[in-house]
Amino acid sequence: MHKRILFAGTAAAALLAGCQATKPTKASVTPVETLGTTAVPASEFAYVYRKNNSSAPEYGTKASVQEYLDLYTNFKLKVLEAEQRGLDTTQAFKRELDGYRQQLAQPYLTEKSVTDKLVREAYERMSKEVNASHILVRLMPDATPKDTLAAYQKAMALRQRVTGGEDFAKVARETSEDPSARENGGTLGYFTAMQMVYPFESVAYVTPVGQVSQPVRTRFGYHIIKVNDVRQAQGEIKVAHLMIRATPGMPAADSVTVRKKVDELYNRLARRNENWEKLVGQFSEDAGSAANGGELPPFGTGRMIPSFEEAAFKLQKPGDISQPVQTPYGWHIIKLLEKQPVPSFEAMEPTLKSKVAKDSRSELNKTAFLKRVRTENNFTENQAGKEYLFAKVDTSLVTGRFAYTAPATPTKPSKTTTDNSTLFTIAGKPYLVKEFLTYAQQNQKPRPGAEPRFAAQQLYDQYVEQSLTDYEKANLETKYEDYRMLVKEYRDGILLFQLMDEKVWSKAIEDTVGLQKYFAENQAKYQWEPRVQATVISAASPELLKKAQQLQKAGRYQLTTGLPAPVAFRTGSAEAPANTLTALAERLLTDETLSLRAVGHVKKGETPALARRRAEAIVAALREQGVPAGRLSSSADSKPTVAQATFELTTTNVTALENVLNTQNPLAVQIQQRSFQKGDNKAVDQFLSSGPSTYATQQDGRSVAVLVEKQLPAGPKTLAEARGQATSDYQNYLEKQWISQLREKYPVKINQPEVDKLVTK
Repeated sequence: MHKRILFAGTAAAALLAGCQATKPTKASVTPVETLGTTAVPASEFAYVYRKNNSSAPEYGTKASVQEYLDLYTNFKLKVLEAEQRGLDTTQAFKRELDGYRQQLAQPYLTEKSVTDKLVREAYERMSKEVNASHILVRLMPDATPKDTLAAYQKAMALRQRVTGGEDFAKVARETSEDPSARENGGTLGYFTAMQMVYPFESVAYVTPVGQVSQPVRTRFGYHIIKVNDVRQAQGEIKVAHLMIRATPGMPAADSVTVRKKVDELYNRLARRNENWEKLVGQFSEDAGSAANGGELPPFGTGRMIPSFEEAAFKLQKPGDISQPVQTPYGWHIIKLLEKQPVPSFEAMEPTLKSKVAKDSRSELNKTAFLKRVRTENNFTENQAGKEYLFAKVDTSLVTGRFAYTAPATPTKPSKTTTDNSTLFTIAGKPYLVKEFLTYAQQNQKPRPGAEPRFAAQQLYDQYVEQSLTDYEKANLETKYEDYRMLVKEYRDGILLFQLMDEKVWSKAIEDTVGLQKYFAENQAKYQWEPRVQATVISAASPELLKKAQQLQKAGRYQLTTGLPAPVAFRTGSAEAPANTLTALAERLLTDETLSLRAVGHVKKGETPALARRRAEAIVAALREQGVPAGRLSSSADSKPTVAQATFELTTTNVTALENVLNTQNPLAVQIQQRSFQKGDNKAVDQFLSSGPSTYATQQDGRSVAVLVEKQLPAGPKTLAEARGQATSDYQNYLEKQWISQLREKYPVKINQPEVDKLVTK
């Protein structure tokens, strides 16, 4: 369902999901309960209870029925309140509901038997992958008979060339109107069902290997297809991955660092055969899979980033590891866990149904649907009216300039055919010639080279199709009870979303006074466990650990990459060039861990004092743009070089220290600085009750130092520290309050005998 309905609360979500089955019986007038003066049908409650609980072990027990009735009552009270406030009468509500109604109608505007056949056919084809080449002769879908014949004859002539001995790829490069053919000779590579337009796919699957098909028409034109090979489908594979994040456009220095890191990981996995799970747990930056050894759900062709998928499918045996492969998300090392055949039909059926509905093969379904609607509703065409309208159109319809003004409806029926005559009927409802001519004016488009009658026939076919579809849509709610119920559920979901947002979700966020009061009254729920403020240094060797500890004591670390470009000065001048420091100022304002030293330089012939003035000018310019003076300093290099200022950057961010230590080995050192509670870090867990000091330990074969700076005893969290959980709890509190108010406003009277009918255990 749409996310808004899912957001409508646990009870609402469960209830809304309940009525999506086949036709329920007509609602009984007997109420299961009365909310104020509004009766809730017993049959409605019985239906949703059975639907949502029939598979539960406690189904039919008194406790189960009563619990669900409480949820259902709260749901109905919210809907009733929304209706009483007129939320179902606004234009915004009506527009949104109409959009959902159109979406929900789609499954009812198809033929289930045809869909089932197409789904089964697609599944059977998915067991094979076809490698084919093609030559395309382009043709518009609504081309004139003359153009269609010319394109077909051209395709046949090309087929005779390739079946007569000419090289298919050569002919494709010379003649195909698919632009890619110039490069690939018409080769499309391997594909399976659902990856090509349906007519093309169907011909490719029945053409023998090495043979060339007869011309086949798709929406692109006529194709002749040569099948190069057929192989068994690759099926699905299951892999794990270790990912190091890298975003497109990241600084070049950072990109190099990331690549070094992933190369070192690959070396340790593939050449030194280190433990996969351990390295994934330590270094993978995919939080969703790292805790599970990097394992991903199974996937098949076309379901992953192409570069990732290609590398994964090249792996042959479980346990094989790929070289680093890049995607838009970063760098990945992939490990094959298992290869799986094409999933069962039952597993793939829902996905295939969705794809069939969007695929070009849905045209077969559409044709069958229109045929049924014609038959069920006694579609009857008036040939005289049709011939009359064809006589009314001229070349203006071909040029797209047809204009029409409908005449007034006559007071008496005419015995002759006029614009007010019937063109066709659907279930006895007449559709008039003038209505079609108005439609033609609104939907015409230029059709160069076409005859007026052909242009009119094209529009007439569209009009009939649209009229049949619209008629069926207009009658869905009376024809299909399950559709009517589903529309009602979406209606209630929209109403619930609006009220829940007003009364609960947004209110909990915007009502800061109420949230603070609730938090203070429930402080006992928001407590810290004993913690320590600590720095954890993990190193590949004791020597590296010692070096890292020595450097870490300084507290500020020199950046060696990402330094600002030097700023040039005019000869003899200490005036900072305009607009050259804006980006640097923004960087310093954004990253408050940075401090900058400007170093002035002079060239031969300039005085040493000028170097200092240049550095001071840089500092002054940065201060004017808001950079705090405490993070800026200046110095001078009096040795003649170039008339410029260069920069030194330091930071309190330990990432800079990591980069310095990891120049040779990107995995050499990891440093974390923050508060830790039990379970956050295995090494720190050993010293949670220890006093401030530095402790040495071993963890996963690495040397670790834990510098406990201070103990943070158990105690209350601040609202800022617990805001997420407190806001969620406050929302639940507000919802309970609101429901209590609704129960007072609309007194609930239960018809217990009707409730007891559902108790079967």
